Amino acid sequence: MTEWWYLTAQLQDLHDPAAQFGLQFTLFRIGLTPEAPASGSAWSASDLVMGHAAIGELAPGAGRHHFSELLTRATPLLGGFGSYPDTLIAWCRAPAGTDARWTLAWNGEAFDIAMADSAQGLAYRLQTRPLKPLVFQGPNGYSRKGAGPTSASQYVSFTRLAVEGTLSVGGRERRVRGLGWFDQEFGSNQLEPQQVGWDWFSLQLDDGRELMLYQLRDRAGRADWQRGTLVDADGRARYLAPGDWTLSPEGAWVSPATRLRYPERWRLALPSAALALTIVPRLAAQENASRLSGLHYWEGAVELRGAGGERLGQGYVEQTGVGGATRPSI
Repeated sequence: MTEWWYLTAQLQDLHDPAAQFGLQFTLFRIGLTPEAPASGSAWSASDLVMGHAAIGELAPGAGRHHFSELLTRATPLLGGFGSYPDTLIAWCRAPAGTDARWTLAWNGEAFDIAMADSAQGLAYRLQTRPLKPLVFQGPNGYSRKGAGPTSASQYVSFTRLAVEGTLSVGGRERRVRGLGWFDQEFGSNQLEPQQVGWDWFSLQLDDGRELMLYQLRDRAGRADWQRGTLVDADGRARYLAPGDWTLSPEGAWVSPATRLRYPERWRLALPSAALALTIVPRLAAQENASRLSGLHYWEGAVELRGAGGERLGQGYVEQTGVGGATRPSI
């Protein structure tokens, strides 16, 4: 069983609005055994804690992507997970050389997060507040990933969050504010044998709607399974079937680190909602190349544009298992 908590956001400096940032924060609980170890020792771990955190500098001419990661046992002093009524949901020690912890905590409405990586000069401490109700991504949160009965997860989201706090890049601390999206998901054996990765989109339209889309890809790169959710301005969710929308990748950006090819943009059509969007990365180089897990994936801030190039919203896109990259194990 794997469980993860995931925040993405697009933020700007309160005192310098031209300084804009994309942000990702993910903590994973990766089960090692179905039950607690028989020894009963706190040092006999039944879970791993994995953390991925990224900051993208998005201002024109200043585009850079920073990625930090952690992988440790869930044991005293290293990392762990709370249980109700604890407000601390998950935590782990920061990377070597950093006297801090990465934390995810419930604040009564949504979540507070914190991370630091002194070697890279990265840190953020952020508070979130929901602007719309929690959304079940599928009936009662049951999100199908394939035809098999075990190819599914439980999946819920806050699709529109006010985000505020501090962010540091290169050791310079800034006060930031913006809009975020938060997911919690858990499941086991989610991918079917023929599936090698996925394309996932969390899109926030400026008219108050949100759109979550995902498709699982087979080894030939074809969409093997598609689902989605459209949330109206009042927070009501409508579940989307495969024939409701089309997604077409265009162009290619080649990662200099991994030589993997990722789309330069995507064209999305959802006729029933009168939506025709071009999804454009705000920075091409938003690949997370993990040295600890061997997982390479693209996770990036995007802008939504209409037919005339006008801005219609913003969002985040995740692509895994692209062009021979490692098949995700979670």
